[in-house]
Amino acid sequence: MTTQDTTPSIAEFVASLPHGMGHLNDKMGIELVELSAERVVATMPVAGNTQPYGLLHGGASVVLAESLGSIGAGLHGHPDRAPVGVDINATHHRSATSGTVTGTATAIHLGRTSASYEIVITDERGKRVCTARITCALVPLERVGL
Repeated sequence: MTTQDTTPSIAEFVASLPHGMGHLNDKMGIELVELSAERVVATMPVAGNTQPYGLLHGGASVVLAESLGSIGAGLHGHPDRAPVGVDINATHHRSATSGTVTGTATAIHLGRTSASYEIVITDERGKRVCTARITCALVPLERVGL
């Protein structure tokens, strides 16, 4: 399993992925800021990720949370195992209507076959918008076709 000493740079990490950050993350404007198995931080614009009333879509927050937790789990399982999400939940605390939100995923369990993260999403004022938790199974690469 990976330690902080072997964590790649953000550019190296994204370049190593079969599909970069993935089309959905690209469309949503998710940008990595900090990267390790223990902590992953990224930003996402509110604009373009809203529901019909102009509020940040709750599903967009969940996409950000799942991306961060999966990235952390992937770093933890590297190079032998890949993350596969098995559970995610989210509580939406307040709305965001403009600016950028920041998601911070913090590891709460880094095991041999699973990894769990708490993800806190805040607005530009530092106010909590959403709290999510994800658990990923860490499966052998050949089981996910890699």
